[in-house]
Amino acid sequence: MMGLFTRTAPDQAFRLPKGGAIDRHAPLPFTFDGKPYVGYEGDTLASALVANGVRLVGRSFKYHRPRGIYSAGPEEPNALVGLRSGGRQEPNTRATVIELFSGLEARSQNAWPSLALDVMGLNDIASPVLVAGFYYKTFMGFPGWHFWEERIRKAAGMGSAVHIADPDVYDKMAAHCDVLIVGGGPAGLAAALTAGRAGARVILVDESDAPGGRLRSERETLDGEAATDWVAQTVAELASLPNVRLLTRTTAFGYYDGNTVGAVERLGDHLPVPAPHTARQRMWTIRARRVVIAAGATERPLVFDGNDKPGVMMAGAVRTYLNRFAAKPGQRAVVFANNDDGYRTALDMAAAGMDVRGVFDTRRRTGGAWRDKAEAAGIECRPGMAVVRTHGYLDLVGVDIAPLAEDGQTLSGDPSFISCDLVATSGGWSPNVHLHCHAGGRPVYDDAVAGFVPGTSRQAETSVGAARGRFSTTDALSDGAAAARDALEALGMAPASVDLPATEELGVSPIQAIWRVPTIGGRKGRRFVDLQDDVTASDIELAHREGYVSVEHLKRYTTLGMGTDQGKTSNMNGHAILAEERGQPIGEVGTTMFRPPYTPVPMGVLAGREQGAHLAPTRRSAMHDWHAENGAVFVEAGHWLRPQYYLKPGEKKSKRAMDRAIEEETLAVRSAVGMVDVSTLGKIDLQGPDTAEFLNRLYINGWKTLAVGKARYGIMLREDGIVFDDGTTSRLGEHHYLMTTTTAQAGRIMAHLEEYLQIHWPELKVSATSVTEQWAAMALSGPRARDVLAAAVEGADMSNEALPFMGVVEAEVAGCPVRIFRISFSGELAYEINTPADYGTDVWEALMDAGRDHGIRPYGTEALSILRIEKGHVAGPELDGRTTAADLGLGRMVSSKKPFIGSDWLGVEGRADENRPSLVGLTPVDGRTRIKAGAILVEADHKDGPTPIPKAGWVSSSAYLSPHVGQPIALGMLTGGKARLGETVWALFPLRNQAVEVRVVDPIFIDPDGSRLHD
Repeated sequence: MMGLFTRTAPDQAFRLPKGGAIDRHAPLPFTFDGKPYVGYEGDTLASALVANGVRLVGRSFKYHRPRGIYSAGPEEPNALVGLRSGGRQEPNTRATVIELFSGLEARSQNAWPSLALDVMGLNDIASPVLVAGFYYKTFMGFPGWHFWEERIRKAAGMGSAVHIADPDVYDKMAAHCDVLIVGGGPAGLAAALTAGRAGARVILVDESDAPGGRLRSERETLDGEAATDWVAQTVAELASLPNVRLLTRTTAFGYYDGNTVGAVERLGDHLPVPAPHTARQRMWTIRARRVVIAAGATERPLVFDGNDKPGVMMAGAVRTYLNRFAAKPGQRAVVFANNDDGYRTALDMAAAGMDVRGVFDTRRRTGGAWRDKAEAAGIECRPGMAVVRTHGYLDLVGVDIAPLAEDGQTLSGDPSFISCDLVATSGGWSPNVHLHCHAGGRPVYDDAVAGFVPGTSRQAETSVGAARGRFSTTDALSDGAAAARDALEALGMAPASVDLPATEELGVSPIQAIWRVPTIGGRKGRRFVDLQDDVTASDIELAHREGYVSVEHLKRYTTLGMGTDQGKTSNMNGHAILAEERGQPIGEVGTTMFRPPYTPVPMGVLAGREQGAHLAPTRRSAMHDWHAENGAVFVEAGHWLRPQYYLKPGEKKSKRAMDRAIEEETLAVRSAVGMVDVSTLGKIDLQGPDTAEFLNRLYINGWKTLAVGKARYGIMLREDGIVFDDGTTSRLGEHHYLMTTTTAQAGRIMAHLEEYLQIHWPELKVSATSVTEQWAAMALSGPRARDVLAAAVEGADMSNEALPFMGVVEAEVAGCPVRIFRISFSGELAYEINTPADYGTDVWEALMDAGRDHGIRPYGTEALSILRIEKGHVAGPELDGRTTAADLGLGRMVSSKKPFIGSDWLGVEGRADENRPSLVGLTPVDGRTRIKAGAILVEADHKDGPTPIPKAGWVSSSAYLSPHVGQPIALGMLTGGKARLGETVWALFPLRNQAVEVRVVDPIFIDPDGSRLHD
């Protein structure tokens, strides 16, 4: 029955009676899948489950095979659980790194209706069909693929997120240091002590709850005392140094340019809820002058038939559970290894009172100190042997062992059965080269460790200890200290004296690389390489046969290393098997490059407090309070709050009220006068003797002839010839100009100007200053705009002769200084009035008072959009990073007499093609259906054709109703649009299953000759 049901034991029956770094006086109740258990303070969830005899903890991704706890660290591929409830619910968390706390709720994932009886376990029966590439070969081009895609995704999913707001707070912190040390094992502690005593500013980060690394998991001595005593003394000294900062429970997840390392500190994850007024997690951005990577190594498994069953565990993890947590992962154990770590584990199991059924070493010739010690302890050691098959389903009941031939590729004898409930397996250790790869380094293969070690560093970083393949404690200590001395020397600092402790380590015999254990009698078996994603050795062999000979292609075809563990236990074996299939050395085949993050990073800590209203400052114009008091309904426009439309006094917000308000505001501008707040437009003050030359290089049109008191419309291109932004620039004095930009691009344009002035054209004598916040701006538009302005302005003539189109004057309104620009976005007679922001409301109210007898109305962004679409003026939706000036019908502005940014690209192939999508107007053929912005334009004969449908263009901007035209209108980009006026095409909007037949018309719907502007 043990092989049929999950084994549990009451009262922590698998807990050792003494030992471990746990507090037996602090019991902690918790639940797993609703069943109550008890652990101790100092436990992880995984160690508490081990102590309670829980073997089955999850199901695999694809085949839904039973999975047990496999490791004891962040590399865990199996024990992924959901934590907590409500807004704090967290999926896909590794049980091996979860610190136990009272009341912890944990749930298994990827199983229904239960772990022991998972319906999707039927996938395991179909596994001969569900091999690598099954989805591609079966469903591509298959009718109804989307139907099956949805169900496959549901079947293969893992944990589920919730849609409830997270109640916790997340913080961010930045820090600088001389030496950053990643990892608190013996190498990291030796480096920190050496640099800290020398007075360097040191930050040490360690992902565990306390430093010590592997020393916390071993029965090792330093200077004749327990190694953990030396760790405690060293940590105490480091904590006492004012120049040293220790960050525990902190994972360095990414190494970026400029010697910048990102790290996540878990401040409250080990508590039921974070302490009051504290953050749950904190993200650190650490900029270091030198980085020492002491990230250790990850033990890798051996690949044999049935190596995924609950009860198969990494040998190093077994030692961790025994020595650090005083928990036995089993009672009757078999050790299977290709290196001396197997003997170390067997000795620790025997010391814990476990029944060790033998150490099976793939190496035929081994007689080192560790084997001698194991045999002296009465442990059977059998060289040249391998575990070739496991027995059991939900729990391990035994294994078959058999002798290996000399080549290690075949068996040389018959198998025999050994009863056991635990296999401790070790295939060697892979240095954690992740951060080295993040920093731009490429790992190289080292035969001595049968793994990849760091190569040439590209930044100021050094890997030490196990992170570069030096696995002994002696080497780790000396390596860490040496790296710190080198860092101090590079920084011009004198190193301090540090006496490293002496070790009593035994010598080790060389490892034997064996990447897949042969199966019994040639049976296929299933030898799992990636346990989380169910990638087997045969999947890799199949991928090779089908032509996937690159490790990057192998990863994507088989999903090797694509799980939450990112191949920490599987990549080395998988890439080595591919190398064997290719018949090439592993170093030539290579490995995939690790990218950040090293372990999963919660979304909350990436966002920090920068969410909701805290994402960015909410910007309000100087007239905001007036708008709010007069019925404005606001809309977010970038970071600004702008009036979208205005309600009447006492009117409630509704769609009907909105439609009425927008229509009336639009009509008011066309028939009388309206005013809109345009303070959000970017405003950049330009001064200096070379400003005209600077503008000439920025814009596609000429600027050297612009007179004082005049404005000019201009277009900027990106370096690739695509339109960047548009706006007007006015000349206020001989060397003084004011540039306006679109609201959305104001910040980018300012950065653009600074880049060119500081880097590309430093010889130009020009200063650029953003003054967007300093000036309030309003646009007065409509046939009666001049009358209103004349009544309000003091000290200036507003006649057409005195202030013609594109003219600029300075005057006063209500005693406030103003700049008046005669420019128009609405297509009507219009003026933009700028005043210092402190006077904004005074000027606005004075103009509203002056226009009362003329029927003035404030209007919002919706009416503004309709007005500009009616006039065919382009804006953000048309300037979307895909269009050229010619596409927008503005090609005539391009100067042929001067170079400018992007001019070299205008004549390249494709840029001047007449069949490029160009600006057109659109109206519905039925005269009433709204054309949705973002709709795809297609030809009539393709409307009902098979997908993918050839795209003829897109709808960029839409007005639900143009009061002037009397029907919905839109602007769009249509292939060859300039020559297609009068034709009809279809606007498809798949998200709403809408298809509208539209007529192609001129994009200028009103006043095509511009008489209203110049009147």
